Amino acid sequence: MVFQGSSVAISHTGKVRANNQDSGYAGANLFVVADGMGGHAGGDVASHLAISRLESLDHPFGSPPEAERALADAIADAAVELIDTVHVKPELAGMGTTVSALVMVDDYAVIAHIGDSRIYLYRDDALTQITTDHTFVQRLVDSGRITPEEARYHPRRSVLMRVLGDMDADPELDTFIMPTQPGDRWLLCSDGLCGVVDDAHTAKAMGLGMAPGRTADNLLKQALDAGAPDNVTIVIVDVGGQHPLFSGTPTIVGSASNPIGIDVPAARPGRPSWLHPNRQAANEPSHFEPAAEFLEELIEEDRRRARGRRIGWAVGVVLVLVLLAAAIFGGYQWTQTRFYVGADEDSVVIFRGIQQNIGPIALSQPHEDTGIELDSLSEFARTTVESTISAESLDDARRIVDSIAATGEVIP
Repeated sequence: MVFQGSSVAISHTGKVRANNQDSGYAGANLFVVADGMGGHAGGDVASHLAISRLESLDHPFGSPPEAERALADAIADAAVELIDTVHVKPELAGMGTTVSALVMVDDYAVIAHIGDSRIYLYRDDALTQITTDHTFVQRLVDSGRITPEEARYHPRRSVLMRVLGDMDADPELDTFIMPTQPGDRWLLCSDGLCGVVDDAHTAKAMGLGMAPGRTADNLLKQALDAGAPDNVTIVIVDVGGQHPLFSGTPTIVGSASNPIGIDVPAARPGRPSWLHPNRQAANEPSHFEPAAEFLEELIEEDRRRARGRRIGWAVGVVLVLVLLAAAIFGGYQWTQTRFYVGADEDSVVIFRGIQQNIGPIALSQPHEDTGIELDSLSEFARTTVESTISAESLDDARRIVDSIAATGEVIP
């Protein structure tokens, strides 16, 4: 049956890019985000071709498994189309695109995904990332070598391990089926959004209850306010809900909304399905991945960076300890330039240091025993000496002692 709900698709070049290589599609049952890559023209063409190939799936399906098979086949067809296009236009070699697609079938969402665009589900006031990024840093996260927060700022966060490109006619996709329900809100986006707006702010915008269009505008504004270093494409799909239903005309945004300007060859006949047990590409690499030596270089670079961080922390700790020790030593040395008059068990004593202690550490010690007996002093003088009398110098302390010896009293 035709999907009952509402949706929107918007795309923006961002504040840094000269052109928009993203494409987005919001139709009756099909919703897609594709983030192109491969130079000024290549990314445009790749995302455009992916959307064009998937458009034919925008119709009701008999069952979720049928839709899942159709999605996988259409994306594999798009891969072949990219390869054939490069044969016609060799200057486009190296182009590719992410694809995150969603087909609504009855009470199910059928998902196909490759690359680092994302699909989220907002349900019961919680935002959940449904797809997994096919990136180098995600592998580091999965292996426990870095945290998700570190991955957001990792210098290699844009290195894709899987992508729909012109090098692999049989791309390795993630496909799965999930139940959906009225009130669910689905978000498909390129990394121009999720790379700069964190999940907490995205969840807050998704939970405001605004119509899909206003919600998408809110998220786009956050991306632009954060600098929008990449193209930003957003597709929001509400299941049921109070907002107007689909109007019947699909919304196509980004590169896919413009003429492609290239005579793309027709798909080659007789290409075996990627699900066929004897498919042609069975013995070829299952996904786009940097060359082994490049991947090893990235891994070694990350190891060096990790070692550098550990060394940096160690040096920082040592430096702090050295500075702390120097401060303590300097402070102690200063205390040894101070003097005061006090008492031991039975006589008046000149002490070097200050009257305070740091825990069990004494900051003073007897310097001169004056020989003046405490019993020879008046009650007031004895109490004053036992409470200690600060002196400005050793000579000043001796002057105080001479005064006590002469009068038996403490003279200010």
